[in-house]
Amino acid sequence: MYKADPVTMQVIRYGLEAIAYDMGYNLMRMGRTTIVKEIMDINCAVLDASGGILSQANLSPFMLFSMPLTAANILKMVPDLEEGDIIISNDPYLGGQHLLDVQFFSPVFVQGQLIAFVSNIAHQLDMGGAVPGGVAGGLTEIFQEGLRIPPIKLYRRGKEDPQIINLISRNIRIPEKTLEDFRAQAATTTWGVSRVKDLVSTYGLGTFMACKEMLLDYGEEIVRRAIQNLPDGDYTGEDFLDDDGQTHEPLKVQVNVRIRGDEMSVDFEGSSPQARGNVNCPWACTQGAVFYTIVGIVDPYMVINSGTFRPIHVDSREGLITRPMAPAGVTARSQTMTKITEAMLKAMSYVVPDRVVAGSHGQACTCSFVGIHPETGKPFGYVEIQGGGAGARPRKDGPDGQDLHLGRFMNTPVEAAEMEYPVMIERYELIPDSGGAGKFRGGLALRRDIRFLTDVTWARYSDRQKFQPQGLFRGKPGSVGRLILNPGTEREQQQRSKGVDQLKKGDVLSIRLPGSGGYGSPLERDPKLVQWDVLNGKVSLKSACEDYGVVLNDDLSLNEGATRSLREKIKTDHRETYPGT
Repeated sequence: MYKADPVTMQVIRYGLEAIAYDMGYNLMRMGRTTIVKEIMDINCAVLDASGGILSQANLSPFMLFSMPLTAANILKMVPDLEEGDIIISNDPYLGGQHLLDVQFFSPVFVQGQLIAFVSNIAHQLDMGGAVPGGVAGGLTEIFQEGLRIPPIKLYRRGKEDPQIINLISRNIRIPEKTLEDFRAQAATTTWGVSRVKDLVSTYGLGTFMACKEMLLDYGEEIVRRAIQNLPDGDYTGEDFLDDDGQTHEPLKVQVNVRIRGDEMSVDFEGSSPQARGNVNCPWACTQGAVFYTIVGIVDPYMVINSGTFRPIHVDSREGLITRPMAPAGVTARSQTMTKITEAMLKAMSYVVPDRVVAGSHGQACTCSFVGIHPETGKPFGYVEIQGGGAGARPRKDGPDGQDLHLGRFMNTPVEAAEMEYPVMIERYELIPDSGGAGKFRGGLALRRDIRFLTDVTWARYSDRQKFQPQGLFRGKPGSVGRLILNPGTEREQQQRSKGVDQLKKGDVLSIRLPGSGGYGSPLERDPKLVQWDVLNGKVSLKSACEDYGVVLNDDLSLNEGATRSLREKIKTDHRETYPGT
């Protein structure tokens, strides 16, 4: 007989985490679209009977707080839960992300008692709406964005509801692909239910329930202790979106952090009102961005559950871009969500400068290409999510070619894209000088040039074409991004970051992501590291000289004397930047 003690609690904790991880990788292996099986725009979790997080897979933090909020609404709206039921929902105003992210929930019953839910969420290839692929920025209301599904039973007592399946399939463009991913999600939750039951059977229901409460308290204690060690005060950070896809006006995200004792409150007063275009951030996403940032600052490896977030109080006035009111569009919400994290890191840089990073590319460049495959005559949908620079760290350079903070997505391998879709990837490379100069250099952005072998509808949302990723503590900002159609030709055109366009067979789209900010003064960077960056094509000779004050000889060897002289001259010429010179 097992007893509820700290050791058993930790064993159950890791058992729950293993279930969430295994669900995630099972879903990836069963997925039929590249966005599930390659990019892994998914997450999985085990929730308690009230919908609180018990464990989640270390996949996409985007989904961190969608599942518990949606589960709470399931308990209100689907009261007759039974063994074998699977409930789906994608409604952003009931806890969801955007309509393409569909959530699946299965209740776990033991001895007739509801003790938990297992859940997963996955980005779908298409959920209907005005634009093929659904990822168009600039739409003005949620009704244009696709099929909006409140919590509803897709499976009843283990059997698929053909009427619901028929309703969904009649409203999406490539139903066979979407329904295959749906069934992978359903199989994953069914498998997760059996794993949770096995865990409960091993330790006993009473012990499991007691250890669950201990685990939530344990997560709370860690965060309370961390906040207690921070200085009381009020701290503010801000960041900006280029636009909402409808106008050219920037939008402001302001994060206000208040620390008192062992609790923290966060609000968004000073942020822009909700936008006409669909960059508005649903409430679950806004909370998730705050919680993600705090986890990164406190301990990225700590236990994450609903108890972890008890000491953090997040509030936003309705009608702001951080808490829109229906029917505002939300498809491009990741642009605002990432700016919340960037602004939060800026605010916390005054409190814990050694536990934050400089500005990252801070946006999600998501493109959808939909057309007719010339070989099969069948419709196809190709989703591409690219990475940019990750912000420099207090003791390390920023990683190159990383996805956004909250996504953690993988790239689509060139081979996978070219085998499955009528495209040719002509360039895939890091962009020199895209990482901001600093004692620690910002990560470099990626460039990916895609040639299309058939006509396609191109829908997309991205950002950071106007506002550079911020540097910290004299670190310089990173580069902005660009979307260039037919680069290097007479037909070259820069495209807006959000919108829908038609591309012709033979067109080349060059996706160039933003870089990231540097950390600390570039004049404090080891000249040998600058030399290494030049030799490896990450930093140009011009940047080495002008940004870092490093002089290299014709053979690219380091000229130490000239470097010392140049750095002293830069400091003398810029005394306001380098006080005490």
